Parts: sequence; structure tokens; C-alpha cells
Amino acid sequence: MFTEEKIISKWIADMYDASETGVEDVEFALSVIGDAPKKILEIACGSGRILVPLARAGHFATGLDLDEDMLKKIPPKADGLQNICWRKSDVIRDDWGTGYDVVVLAANFLFNIVTDMDYDRAQALVIRKAADALSPGGNLYIDYGYTFYPEDWFDKSGENVIWQGTDSSGNTGKMVLHSSTFDRKTQLVRFTRCFALTLANGTEIRQEIPSVRHFATLRQIHEWLDSAGFVVEEEYGDYKRNPVSEATNRLILWAKKK
Repeated sequence: MFTEEKIISKWIADMYDASETGVEDVEFALSVIGDAPKKILEIACGSGRILVPLARAGHFATGLDLDEDMLKKIPPKADGLQNICWRKSDVIRDDWGTGYDVVVLAANFLFNIVTDMDYDRAQALVIRKAADALSPGGNLYIDYGYTFYPEDWFDKSGENVIWQGTDSSGNTGKMVLHSSTFDRKTQLVRFTRCFALTLANGTEIRQEIPSVRHFATLRQIHEWLDSAGFVVEEEYGDYKRNPVSEATNRLILWAKKK
């Protein structure tokens, strides 16, 4: 599943940490989650971009992620915090634990699930596992990039540069997405992730990874939530709390476990 060469995986973690510095989504999540202290589980916590602010706000924050290179970014950010923990976990196959007040599926994780099972099954499974991890009356927070016209996002020829730069080891590279296509019938997005790195010693590395994702519709997500025993309490289309519409670009849900 995680098929990048190890040196590329480390480069990705460095690029993500250097590039993904926005706080609007973090501040919005904190405003919806509300006052501390709550026992919060973040799925796919990555480098701690959201997990650490949750802890700094006074919540008891636990993070799960399969990417060790990303998890290694958390310790210096969490220095001095006693109310935070994280561990390596395949969130599709592993147990999440129980007794949480909030489960967070942010940063478009519902789309970016990495799995070898059917993607729509994996998305539904993640929502069911969130319900299992929550105490009665607990809440699920979902932040998902959304549009009524996925073709406009994913049917693209050519290359889309995602990251480029030099990592902490002096390795310089670029990641591009190549030839994205979207199939309206299956809701599947297909693309190729292309990596080109020049290492500090002059060695060049190239890797191309064909990738598939499932773009879940608003109806599907609502059905999965209902099936897992959730009631949607809040729903927004952006970080300004506008309703979901053709003019917005996100689906942000706050749902309560019955």
C-alpha cells in the first residue's frame, strides 16, 4: 500500500511539514469541537498538525497513523505536553480503542484512505469504526474536500505539481500528479504520483505510482453515518459556516452517536 521508496517517504514527510502550514481548518475544528477537556482520537494524524493544537487547547489527544516518517515529526511539536500520545497503526485493520468523546477525520482523510480493499467499503468501515470508538453521545468530526462536479477537479491532463523542495538531508525533489481522470459511474479517481529526487550525493531517483481513490457523494456519506448510528448535528460547506452548495468546496460534518 505504502509503496514509496523509504528515502522518498522521508522526503514527503519533510515537504508536507514545510508546506502544509495553514491553520484555518485547525481553528475551525477547534471551534466545532468546543471546550476542553475532551478525550479525542484523530485518525491519520500525520505530523501532528491538528493533533498538537488539540492537546494545546486542553484536550486529551490520541493520534493514529501508519506513516512512521510523519509520526517522527510530532515529538518536538508536543514537547512539554502530557495530554497527547500517538502510535503507528493501520487504521483499516487495527483496533482504535474505545471511550472517546470525539473522533476526528480531518484533512480530507476520508478521500485519501490508503487500503487494498474497495475504497467505498473502506470509507464506510472507517465511519463504523469511529462509532465503535466513541462513547454513547460522542461526536464524529469529518472535514472532506467536496464538490458537486468532481470532473472539474479530477479530469485533468498534464501534470499538477504538489510539492517541490529540499528535505532535511539535502535531497531535492518534486512530486507531481499526472493524468487525473474521474469516472462518474464508479466515482473512482485514477492518477499517477510521480517522484523525481536528486539526492545530496548526486544520485537520482525516479518512481511512478499508479493510484486510485473513491470520491464519496454527500448522499453516500449521510447513508454511512445513518447506518453507523450517527445523527448529523452540524453541516457546513466551508470554514465560514456556509451551507453545502455548488459555491462551496468542503463537506464538514459534526455528527452525534445515538
